[in-house]
Amino acid sequence: MLRRKNLFRSLTATLCLLAVCILFAFSPAYAAPSNELYLGGFPAGFMLNTKTVEVVGLCDVIGPDGAVSPAKQSGIEAGDIIESVNGIDVDSASRLNDLINEQFKSFELVIMRGGQKKTVTVQPVKESGSGKYKLGLLVRDSLNGIGTVTYINKSAEKFGSLGHAVADMGGTPIEINGGALYDCSIYSVKKGLRGNPGELKGMFNNTVKLGEVRLNCSSGIFGDVTGIDYSKFTKIETGRLSDVKIGAATVYTTIDGNAPSQYDISIVKVDDGNKDNKNFVIKIEDKELLDKSGGIVQGMSGSPIVQDGKLIGAVTHVFINDPTRGYGIAIENMQSKY
Repeated sequence: MLRRKNLFRSLTATLCLLAVCILFAFSPAYAAPSNELYLGGFPAGFMLNTKTVEVVGLCDVIGPDGAVSPAKQSGIEAGDIIESVNGIDVDSASRLNDLINEQFKSFELVIMRGGQKKTVTVQPVKESGSGKYKLGLLVRDSLNGIGTVTYINKSAEKFGSLGHAVADMGGTPIEINGGALYDCSIYSVKKGLRGNPGELKGMFNNTVKLGEVRLNCSSGIFGDVTGIDYSKFTKIETGRLSDVKIGAATVYTTIDGNAPSQYDISIVKVDDGNKDNKNFVIKIEDKELLDKSGGIVQGMSGSPIVQDGKLIGAVTHVFINDPTRGYGIAIENMQSKY
């Protein structure tokens, strides 16, 4: 039997990680809610300022001798993390640019590649057009994407989302220098198939800021909310992992626009001893959700799970070979982090 209920009308575009579902260990201590918790399920745009500068591409510099890429000649590759230049730590793209424009004949860069440090020497080229020295690097110091907010704590003015970390290719949570939470709207869904995960596609509305990101950790992305209209949300109690039982439950998620709906699922396994963010296994039962998305797709990370009228956790991962199934994290493990 299909059950749907719109929770609020407007919150206007996505971070997906194939954790879910883009792409951790937590304290088992239970943080009893001493507050007013409101149910999420709505999509949000996340912009994270990282503490690392990653090479995302190489390019030519037009100098006195024509086009040349000093970075490529030195052996730098896309995916390298630049840690320092001439012994000075680098934590932003602007800092890197400032250092490169200092009057050095060459630059010694310490880079991290595949978990190993490497030192390379790069000869800068003075660009003919701007007169600035360049290495032929394209870098980034921020990440953005779409995910789902799990809950809002009104009394503390905090939010919890995703249920898993935003991680690097090795699975290590990425260190951040803060970030922002923005309004977002889902405009299409790529349906998940066996061996081919689906994806929510959405649009940021960066004129509507919902909060500040403070923490990226194994249990999700957390931060402070601003200007939230709580009349659009449903107040809810939380349940302990020890109370979660095999059987019927509900997931709240958004696959169109910005207003979440509720869909039938089953809890098929509970593992209170799991030290990752996989405290239970869920199965999508709702025919409408299966027809539209195939089950759990990337961007649904953080979708709240409710059983017996209590918030028990959030969706975190999808099974690659069975998009109707995935993992969930216990809400007490999310609340204990921030």
